[in-house]
Amino acid sequence: MASAKPKKKNPRLASGRKRVRQDVKINAANTSLRSKYRTAVKNVEKAVAAGDKAKATEAFAKAQSIVDSVADKQIFHKNKAARDKSRLSAKVKALSLAQAAA
Repeated sequence: MASAKPKKKNPRLASGRKRVRQDVKINAANTSLRSKYRTAVKNVEKAVAAGDKAKATEAFAKAQSIVDSVADKQIFHKNKAARDKSRLSAKVKALSLAQAAA
């Protein structure tokens, strides 16, 4: 390891120390929500890849809720959330149409 991260100094002011404590909590919460978001999206994509229409529509319904709540909390931008929902919806719809045609 050529260069390790320099150790951060502790803030002197009480308000700065409190801010650091809050940042740790907020970062943990945001990381958890970000993970939940990505997992929901992956679950829909897995169901679509497997060709399971029922599972895909069910996973998409759950994912929509999670995506909206994460966007409301500004973990991801609302446009990214809308784009992801749109793409997932298109995949689920394409799966439905492919099964209807077959």
